[in-house]
Amino acid sequence: MANDSVVLRFSDVTFEYGDHKLILDEASFSVRNGSKIALMGQNGAGKTSLFKLILGENKPRSGGIFLTPKEATVGIGKQVFTQEQLELTVRDLFASTFAEVPYNLDKRIADVFEAVNFTTDITKKVRAHSGGQQARLLLAYALIQNPDILLLDEPTNNLDQDGIDHLTGFLMTYDKTVIVISHDAEFLNAFTDGVLYLDVHTHKIEQYEGNYYNVVEEIAQRVERERQQNARAEAEIRKKREQAEVFAHKGGKLRSVAKRMREAAEEAEESMVEVRQEDRTIRDFEIPCQKFEREFSGKIVEITQVGIVKNGEPVMKKLDLDLRRGAHVLLSGPNGIGKTTLLEKIASGTAEGVKIAPEVVVGYYRQDFSTLDFNQTGYDSLYDAMVEKSEHDLRSAAAGFLLDGKALATKIGQLSEGQKGLLAFTRLMLMRPGLLILDEPTNHINFRHLPVIAKALDSYEGAMIMVSHIPEFVSQIRISDRIDLAAL
Repeated sequence: MANDSVVLRFSDVTFEYGDHKLILDEASFSVRNGSKIALMGQNGAGKTSLFKLILGENKPRSGGIFLTPKEATVGIGKQVFTQEQLELTVRDLFASTFAEVPYNLDKRIADVFEAVNFTTDITKKVRAHSGGQQARLLLAYALIQNPDILLLDEPTNNLDQDGIDHLTGFLMTYDKTVIVISHDAEFLNAFTDGVLYLDVHTHKIEQYEGNYYNVVEEIAQRVERERQQNARAEAEIRKKREQAEVFAHKGGKLRSVAKRMREAAEEAEESMVEVRQEDRTIRDFEIPCQKFEREFSGKIVEITQVGIVKNGEPVMKKLDLDLRRGAHVLLSGPNGIGKTTLLEKIASGTAEGVKIAPEVVVGYYRQDFSTLDFNQTGYDSLYDAMVEKSEHDLRSAAAGFLLDGKALATKIGQLSEGQKGLLAFTRLMLMRPGLLILDEPTNHINFRHLPVIAKALDSYEGAMIMVSHIPEFVSQIRISDRIDLAAL
């Protein structure tokens, strides 16, 4: 395939998702072979739906999607494995990508593991791996298909810094076409040479060339120019209408002048450009700390030992840590050491050596959102979490997290991953916990929201235990204790 040829083209594609939710409206763009493209758009704009169109899993209502050559292949590294895939062994997972299992499957698995800097026992179930290990498996699962177009959906989620660095280096030298969804701006800027922007308001796709930061700046400058142009037009419209009112009241021949003024104002309105509405940012918010029946100054959490994984084996390590109000603890360690399992056990009250005061309300943000009931609507999930039930307060809180009435009426399983994350934070705000447990709270969240979330966590007055691999995010939050599990 020629390096300068177009490998993918959308021509006037219109697509609706579910109950007449318009995603694309006569959208057109093309992608050249070997290019590295970032796919941008607001949470819920339909980026994952666009990937499914490229894969052929979704079908457009009108327009055409063309691969060149027709037999060009598409592979995807998804955000998460399905429940069925989690129950497979690693070997069976990779075997499932082939219509006929190749004789050298084990060697192919070893090759893609080397590419993603990963090793594991291929007889282990996918479920037995940590979030970071599963992130590497997701990428390897896409690579073993050797696709002409590689689609990556939030590939840095759950990866530690070593994993992100290795993935970045791999993509910089990868010679095939890559289209990636990610909210990690620094990661995108390291290797992309273009941007596709899916506008949630116009349902068009805008195409830009250049690295990520340059494109973001170009978009901002364009939006500002359009706003200034419209401001001038609005001032002219007001002036003409005011003049029209004056001439209309004078009567006689001046009425025809007034009519021309009104027509000129209408023409000016029609000429106003449609300003691309940039991603909105969530409102500032606070997570109120639980109010105890009596003044509570004692231990919220007492930790004397923790269970981790070393050299593939579970071990217990001693730890002397008491969390009172205002204590913010950051747990760190490489992928596979057992951070997610530890947080899950602490949240459920089953962690050996960890004692939570009986009256404490625990707010748990899990990286895969499995604490949410995917069959519930967003509204019902928030209502269940509320300490004081109020329709007005619920909808006001949701609006602050960009969750409108349509999102609240939707089953959680049908929301985008980003919307699930914002819903999870809305729940934490409404439930007023005394202890926050946060497992990779930046996953799936638009980078514009992260400073707002960091500010809320920084000011949280209860106890907090957090795992995050994003140094810039962590640097904005007050941390009282840092526990490196690998050093225990």
